[in-house]
Amino acid sequence: MKKIFFFVFFFINVIISTNVKAKIAYIDINYILKTSEVGKFLNAHIEKKKNKYTEKYKEIEKDLVEKEKTLIAQQNILNKEEFENKVQILTNEVQIYREDKKSNLDNLNKFKVENTKKILKVLNPIITNFVNENSISIVIPKKNIIVGKKNLDITDQILILLNKKINKLNF
Repeated sequence: MKKIFFFVFFFINVIISTNVKAKIAYIDINYILKTSEVGKFLNAHIEKKKNKYTEKYKEIEKDLVEKEKTLIAQQNILNKEEFENKVQILTNEVQIYREDKKSNLDNLNKFKVENTKKILKVLNPIITNFVNENSISIVIPKKNIIVGKKNLDITDQILILLNKKINKLNF
């Protein structure tokens, strides 16, 4: 009985070990999105828009602060009703400023997400082809890896393939 048990255990172990030889790799998608040609192009475009908005809103903030200082200086000169009307006008301008700033930042974030999705649509088939050609069973995101051999990292190889495939996005 012990011999049969040992014999069965040995064959099951051999069968499992031959079928479990899965090739695993990991990839850093964020690194690819930041350092690829198309990623750099997108990030530069977003940075330009962000800087443009920053300049615009600094000017508006400066103007609103000046209006507030002027209004505070006129507080004792103006009658109560007129002062309250000007405060209400300034409050409305501040509210419009905040809404416009929030709207533009939301649109910028939406733009970034949409174009990142476009890059990922191009990237996904590249990864799939690479996995098929190299008989890789599983690709894990690098952010989920604590320690791994450097030779399992396919990020640089995928980055090269992506740079060959696409350099810019059309906006």
